[in-house]
Amino acid sequence: MGDRFTSWLLFSLLSIIWGSSFILMKIGLQALGPYQVATIRILSAGLALLPFALKARKQVPKEKLGYIILSGVMGSFFPAYLFCIAETRIDSSITAIINSLTPLLTITIGAVFFKVRASVQKIAGVVIGFTGLCLLPFAAEKGINLRDISYAVFIFLATLLYGINVNMVSRHLKQLGALQTASLSFVFLIIPCTVILLSTGYASYSFSDKHVILSTIAASVLGVLGTAVASVLFYMLVKKAGAVFGSMVTYGIPFVAVIWGLLYRERISLLQVGCLAIILAGVYFANRQH
Repeated sequence: MGDRFTSWLLFSLLSIIWGSSFILMKIGLQALGPYQVATIRILSAGLALLPFALKARKQVPKEKLGYIILSGVMGSFFPAYLFCIAETRIDSSITAIINSLTPLLTITIGAVFFKVRASVQKIAGVVIGFTGLCLLPFAAEKGINLRDISYAVFIFLATLLYGINVNMVSRHLKQLGALQTASLSFVFLIIPCTVILLSTGYASYSFSDKHVILSTIAASVLGVLGTAVASVLFYMLVKKAGAVFGSMVTYGIPFVAVIWGLLYRERISLLQVGCLAIILAGVYFANRQH
């Protein structure tokens, strides 16, 4: 009972954090370029976790370092850039739908490359949740905007990397502490991110400009909360509940999006509430114990 409660608590916290990340990303992109926002995000995460990495380096076996570095690159580094590039041209509704492919890709990659068998119940839960998420944008008053749909490829590539990373973490890093894995995976990215940020001309910006400052703060908060803290929580969730349930966090994001919409006095229809109920039913069904 305790593990189930902890799993759902972690699921809820990650949904809140990652569901709010899109807003911080949009604020960051108001004055900065997508590469700069993504780089500041990863760099901030690495700096925030640096004190923990110094201790973790002495505790983690050397043979696990390669997997940890690879996890940081596939699970955070490349997806951060792919999401920022996509967010410059496509709607959040499209982003949410394609991002929700993560559980399906996690099951597929796990079965094909990691020989992981998923139960019929979990597969059915993933499909139910995905169906509700696909219907959600169509339930909105303005419908769905397919403009610049080609940029959706970037989101698909990010979800593909997520699927690979979740299976790899579940197979090779599950026995390590969440803070150890997260801190080391990001610290190794500090130097390349610093080089990338300087090469984008970030240092030439006028830091007396309030818009530049606001965008930098948004990208930094996105890094500390949406990447550093969220990664620790995510590794904990995968360790406790498994790869499939961990990947289903992408289904919790629309709930947070609706809450943000209500705060901004957007109108929420009964059809949208119904779609959210389908999503939640899928998540519950996939994690329900006999």
